[in-house]
This record gives sequence, structure tokens and C-alpha cells, in this order.
Amino acid sequence: MWHNDRLHVSAIIVAGGRGARFGGERLKQFVALAGRPILQHSVDAFVRSRCIDDIVVALPGELVASPPAYLANPAKRIEVVEGGARRQDSVANAFARVDGRADVVVIHDAARPLVSDTLIHRTVDAAIEGGAAIAAMRASDTVKRATPSGTIAETLRRDEIYLAQTPQAFRVDVLRDALSRTDDATDEAMLAERAGHEVRLVESDATNLKVTTQDDLAMAERLLSSAVPVMRVGTGYDLHRLVAGRPLVLGGVTIPFEKGLEAHSDGDVVCHAVTDAILGAASAGDIGQHFPDTDAAWKDANSVDLLRRAADAMRDAGFAVVNVDVVVIAQRPKLLPHVRAMREHVAHALGCDVSRVSVKGKTNEGVDAVGAGEAIAVHAVALLQGM
Repeated sequence: MWHNDRLHVSAIIVAGGRGARFGGERLKQFVALAGRPILQHSVDAFVRSRCIDDIVVALPGELVASPPAYLANPAKRIEVVEGGARRQDSVANAFARVDGRADVVVIHDAARPLVSDTLIHRTVDAAIEGGAAIAAMRASDTVKRATPSGTIAETLRRDEIYLAQTPQAFRVDVLRDALSRTDDATDEAMLAERAGHEVRLVESDATNLKVTTQDDLAMAERLLSSAVPVMRVGTGYDLHRLVAGRPLVLGGVTIPFEKGLEAHSDGDVVCHAVTDAILGAASAGDIGQHFPDTDAAWKDANSVDLLRRAADAMRDAGFAVVNVDVVVIAQRPKLLPHVRAMREHVAHALGCDVSRVSVKGKTNEGVDAVGAGEAIAVHAVALLQGM
């Protein structure tokens, strides 16, 4: 399975087409599906995916100067480019803007809004191993090849027939080679084949349908409405003693203060409590199991990094963050000037929008060690949704 620190993976989402077969006044990719544009569903799938580092979206030219607001997602860098006359032109325009650090590029049609995170991962893994891979559905019906007059020319072996879909993933050198070809093709895998590269097939999901007609849109609506979301709640708590000679780190922010928190790691009780909350909700253990204080590897560790690793475990368990609520209980210092930065650090580690993270500061009214300014405690609640 994918490990995010191995390679840099960029995604290209192709949304530059006109969708003539779909009909209607609005461009197909902006038609609402379960209350959100089709394009937003596709983009959100790649924003959530932990194996994707950044995204380039190819849009119709008239929308590039003022793209939809949901393409300005702080959880992951999204760039917008103008699409071309052909699909491969749109991909080429987007590829020219892909991060220079990219090792692998995943291409996906905006019109496949129900793509699963598992399918994205499996396609990326296959491309890492073989150079190029596509999601594809094995033919279930008997396949006939027709003559121009509409009669059967031959019956093909259906066990050899696959229907090509997206995502399609390529090592950068393979995609560059494929896009250097000028002949027309219906997808990048065809260009890669013609350039002499082997392309692997990855079994797709039945729900990864392409919205081409109004009937497809109705089917996608039914699939979304029939899916009952799995919701999980987890709680986290942490407390550390304040001592001299250490920096005070809360929510990834170093706060000016005469004392810091005593701990094996950097003592960031905010990140520790949130880590336990998301691990608990995902039934994925606790912070002590993942990062034991008996292991020298975690000595003075950055707790934002630990939270990021816990978020990976959460996603591996099949969950995404709906929201996180944090209460920091400290007599001193005043936290309000630092709350926004703390929310941003936590949201970035979780891979979610900052609007999904709340941080509040409270005092303990002079009661017990926290109220006496000898310690800081944090409570956190996380709501997760199955992906």
C-alpha cells in the first residue's frame, strides 16, 4: 500500500469539455449532483486522498480567470489551467503546470464523481510498479464487433475485453513520452501504448460510472442517496506539567511563555488530544500504541507530524474528518491571539479545511494544578465519516 513519504504524486482533473451528449444549458461538470457540482465531487475525492499531493484542474477557458470557490481549497494546492480543443490538449496544458517534484501523475475525468479512494490508491500503486496503469471494468456481456452496415463481423472473447475508465496513472517520464505524440487518442493510455509502454489494468469499482447522459446523472443520484454514511465519534484527552526550560508548543504553534510542557515529544497537548480522538473514532488504537514514549524515535518529536501520521492511519481505516472540536484549559498564557494559527496547523495535518477545526481556550478558575498554572489540559472530540 502507498506510503506518502515515498514519491510525490500530482493529479490532473480534466473538466474542459462541453458535454454535448448530456444536453441542457449548463456545462455537465457544473450540474448539481446530490447538492454539489459534479466537478466538486471529483475534486474532493482527490483532496481527501492521502496519496495525492497537489491537483491541476483543466477548465473551459472562460472560467479560468474566475474559477469556482471550491477550487481554492486550503487543505491541498489546486491550480487551474485552460483546457484545450481535445482531451489530450487539456491534459498537456495541465501537465505543463504539474509540480516539478512530481514522480507520478494521475489523470481523472471530472465526469466520474464517485471515484473511490481505494481505486485511486490501487491505480497509483500499479503505476509506481509498472510505469502506467488504468482503472478498467471487465466486460460482463458478450462483445460483438460490427461491420459498417450494422451486422456482426465477429464475436470477441469477453474475458479479454476491458472497458477503459479513469483514474489513469503514469510515471512522469512515461506520460511525457505519451503526450509528445500528436496523433489523436481517446485517452492517455492509448498514447502510452502507441509510444511503446506497457499499461497495466486495475479492476475498477462498479460505482465508478461516467456521467454522460441525464440517465447517468439519475443513477449517480441513486447511488449517493442509497449509501448510508458511517459516522464515528472519538474523544481525546491529554495533560502535561508546565516546566521551565522548554518551549510551549500548542497546536503546532510555539507560544511565547516562560515555561513549556514536560513530555517525551514536544509536549503539544492539542495535537496529542486530537490524535487520540481521531484514532479512537477510527478504532485504530491510541497515541501510546503508535508513538510510545519508550521509543527514542519519538524523543522531542514534532507532534504535528505525529498527528499527520495518525490521520494516515485514520484514512487507512476508511475514514475522513467531518469536524474536530478542541478545548484547551490553561490559566496562562492567553491563547486567543494564536487560535487561528493553531487551527490551520491542525487542519493541515488532518488534510481538511480549517473550517472543520475549532479551538477554544478556557481557564480552570484557579482550581487544581491547571488552575494554579502548573499544567495545561486539553479535551478533543472528532467526528469522522466513512469514505
